[in-house]
Amino acid sequence: MRLPADELEKRLTEFQIAETDDGGLIGAIGVQFIRQHALLHSEGYSDFGMADAVRQQFWQRIQTLASHHGVFRLWTQERSPFWKSFGFQPVTAELLPRLPEEWKNPFSGAWLTLQLKNEETIAAALDKEFASFMSSEKNQTARVAARARTFRTVIIVAGFAIGIFCFALALYLLVRHSPFSQ
Repeated sequence: MRLPADELEKRLTEFQIAETDDGGLIGAIGVQFIRQHALLHSEGYSDFGMADAVRQQFWQRIQTLASHHGVFRLWTQERSPFWKSFGFQPVTAELLPRLPEEWKNPFSGAWLTLQLKNEETIAAALDKEFASFMSSEKNQTARVAARARTFRTVIIVAGFAIGIFCFALALYLLVRHSPFSQ
């Protein structure tokens, strides 16, 4: 496939491979994850007659990996019509800023992308959930603070009561056992 083997060797763990029953290599595709994005890259096949069947298997595996990594959007520069048949669309000017910075320079050219999850909807839901969580935490903090104030008040009242009792007892003992009281 004339891919840069030296560069790809460093990223060996990114690759998904397809083998024949006897262990021969049919094809491979790289899948790199950055935050909530995945890049499909360096697709290659030893027998292009089987490429679409193998891509179908890769597609199932990519969907599973994307789900496990919480991927919102897939990106690729692979040109096979197969990827377009699964919903990949050319990147528009509005979407290009969403492309992770790590991929902008090393990979130049036309991009295809597929949205797996609506980022805005998820962000809004997370914001709403976070606001609810913060409100709940504020309420709990207020309840704990109120209990602490009540406990402090009880301790202060008990301390004054004990102090007054001790002062009265000391005064009683002083008056009762005073050499002047006889």
